[in-house]
Amino acid sequence: MSPIRKFEKPLGMRDTFPKIFEKKEVIRQTGREFLRLRGFDFIQTPTLEYYDTVGKASAIMDPSLFKLVDSQGNTLVLRPDMTTPIARVASSKLLKEKIPLRLSYFANVFRAQQLEGGRPAEFEQMGIEIIGDSSVYADAEVILTAIHLLKSLGVEEFKLTIGNAGILNAIIKKNVQNEKQFAELHSLLVYKNVVGFEEAVVSYNLPTENEQTLLSFIEDASEMKSIREIAKYVYEKDAFIYMEQLASILEIADATSYIAFDFTLASHMNYYTGMLFEVFATGSGFPLGNGGRYDGLLQEFGTEVGAIGFGLRVDHLLEVISQKEEDNDEVLVLFVAPQLSEALATAKKLRAQGKRTTLQSMEGLDNLTAFENHFSEVVRIGQGGIIHE
Repeated sequence: MSPIRKFEKPLGMRDTFPKIFEKKEVIRQTGREFLRLRGFDFIQTPTLEYYDTVGKASAIMDPSLFKLVDSQGNTLVLRPDMTTPIARVASSKLLKEKIPLRLSYFANVFRAQQLEGGRPAEFEQMGIEIIGDSSVYADAEVILTAIHLLKSLGVEEFKLTIGNAGILNAIIKKNVQNEKQFAELHSLLVYKNVVGFEEAVVSYNLPTENEQTLLSFIEDASEMKSIREIAKYVYEKDAFIYMEQLASILEIADATSYIAFDFTLASHMNYYTGMLFEVFATGSGFPLGNGGRYDGLLQEFGTEVGAIGFGLRVDHLLEVISQKEEDNDEVLVLFVAPQLSEALATAKKLRAQGKRTTLQSMEGLDNLTAFENHFSEVVRIGQGGIIHE
């Protein structure tokens, strides 16, 4: 192991500098106001959770978990997502008080990186969970909330790609010979490797009917003009009717320009059981976020209720939100020691006017000119009285 240099950070960790911090705060405040108006209550969970509860129930792979041991010998994890901790606290307390629950959050999550490839090991997520509602209307509410939240944040060009984990898994399992083949094909779709999917199907030497079903499905399901085009492949008719109802609701809500259906959509989050979606926007090479229905997750905590939600990556949002050039309207009040009282009064008056004001003694500066260049207005308080520049 090479020695750690003084300014080196742990793998995947990032510093947030002042301007980026302020932009994140704008996202947090805008999101908070928007979600509270829609009936969502904010929640905060511990940064540390037990590995045997949240760690094992989470869909995040074990090598990506940050683990440590407490003084009692229990293995802990830094929370790898927010859905699982919220499922824990909802099952233990909140569902006894109110159902359905509408919860929201803005929190850091942690996922260990094996190599330095530009991916953060700690990042902020903003999202919602609706717990205790298994209806298609909850699915629609989550999708519409995601759409309108993105619009309120100033994201201009985006699309939600919607699929169904249950339908996709049933089609693949019906046409392969074993669990290994299913896992391989599913993994290829998680990484959107359609060519690899087709090559793998051919390599399995499946019965002709099964091979042709998978090959034609992968072509039709990703280039649909109508959801009805995959009806012939679907074994779970109730799930398909459910998706038809969802499409109808989204049409009534005038949201169709923001959505596309793709039944090849797969996720590494293995707790998704039904509808799932990803959010893409012009300006980012990564999904802004994802969501879906995870009806089985709460069973890990002894509760059997339906649940659905989504999470947005704040770092990816920063890439696509239109940022206005910020006017430098900061005021600097410079003073020499004998005029401290006058300087304090001047700064108080400026701040009361809503101006961001820095109070600085001339004695504390080595390079006066360089420091002054950071401000739009300089007020000097010295032997000659108050001077505005």
